[in-house]
Amino acid sequence: MEKRILGLDPGLATLGFGAIAAQTGGTGRSRSETVSLLDFGIIQTPAKTDLGQRLCTIYEDMHALIEQFKPDLVAAEKLFFYRMGNTILVAQARGVILLVVAQHQLPLVEYTPAQIKQGVTGYGNADKHDVQQAVARELNLETIPKPDDAADALAVALTAWFQMEH
Repeated sequence: MEKRILGLDPGLATLGFGAIAAQTGGTGRSRSETVSLLDFGIIQTPAKTDLGQRLCTIYEDMHALIEQFKPDLVAAEKLFFYRMGNTILVAQARGVILLVVAQHQLPLVEYTPAQIKQGVTGYGNADKHDVQQAVARELNLETIPKPDDAADALAVALTAWFQMEH
């Protein structure tokens, strides 16, 4: 059985996405689990563009991602107010993301940065590089995914996979 997970690192200027496929087969002791990379990347909106148009770009591109990957689950990083100066703009982008996910009637899970770090490295205070290395290792990639927003989105997707009953 395959489960597809779309991980998101919300942002207005740069929204990271990462799609993975988790395969579960067999039963009991012969049960096997594997995860593979489908794709990753970013949705970018130029700073000089009107805010409404930037949100429309995210809306349209999110619909396209969901149509392309047909996820069973969407996972996103929770928004933290204390660490960003552009919190309101990110919150507006996040609202568009939530709308699109709801329109597709998909389940959404959210994780704090510490939960994501714990999920992929086993250590809630891991640094960014440790998280990126863990993502590359779990997905059998030769290099760390770039840009960072896409690697972060893959970490979110992997955290959701680890949290699933698989």
